[in-house]
Amino acid sequence: MQVRPVEEAPERVAQAQPVNNGGAVATPKIEIRDVAKRFHTSRVIEAISGINISIKEGEFVCLVGPSGCGKSTILRMLAGLYRPSEGSITIHATSSRVVPTATVFQGYNIFPWKTIEANIRFGLELAKVPKNEIASRVQTWLAKMGLAEFAHAYPPALSGGMLQRVAIARALAVEPEILLLDEPFAALDPQTRRLMQEELLALWQENRRTVVLVTHSLQEAILLGDRIIVMSARPGRVIAEFTVPFARPRKPSISSEPEFTALDDKIWALLHDEVQRSFRGEVEK
Repeated sequence: MQVRPVEEAPERVAQAQPVNNGGAVATPKIEIRDVAKRFHTSRVIEAISGINISIKEGEFVCLVGPSGCGKSTILRMLAGLYRPSEGSITIHATSSRVVPTATVFQGYNIFPWKTIEANIRFGLELAKVPKNEIASRVQTWLAKMGLAEFAHAYPPALSGGMLQRVAIARALAVEPEILLLDEPFAALDPQTRRLMQEELLALWQENRRTVVLVTHSLQEAILLGDRIIVMSARPGRVIAEFTVPFARPRKPSISSEPEFTALDDKIWALLHDEVQRSFRGEVEK
């Protein structure tokens, strides 16, 4: 497989050669090296600066930080929607897949004029998956996500939680090497959000694909993640990393354990001043 640029600049964002894990040291799935991103509007906005993150195959990594610190910017660069202003991002693919990532956004991005079945089918058709396999995968994910009876319904008939299930089913149906989640449950009510967290946890523990989740919820990050990366106020920088100490498979009941609360408090102690700094910066504009 040839080195293929995910963005216009191959020296900045590239999909590398397939990984050979036969050596003693495994190659990271994702490598972010000295990345900065600036947006040029009426003025130059430095979103992130000097970001270095390495993510292993099958690791569930959560990015947390104040609003506007560049968490979603990093995710969009991994998805190939933005390119870095400086530095490089490399995804080490294990197949010849043209796009090794799939993304689930907060706003669902479901086509309202397509049925639920057609929405899930859409990504598979773009990937030119054979028709018989498309049919099989769509039925599998409709069943897994509890959507089978709504296969021929249209999105306006579904609740927010069900629409997010559709978005997750559409992303996972293409069997991406990397799943990117950008605040996928932020718009949901607390009960539905908790249920969706539990469903995502169960789904991930079935196949252990590489996941990068952007969230403002420390509880969500601790429940779901293997590692939590904490970012500063803008320009976003990595200020700390935490390994989540709970074994897999993991149950939602861990949230009641003292160790869970202690980790939440420890991360918040780091974030508190950064959130205040971000808030003051917004007020002063």
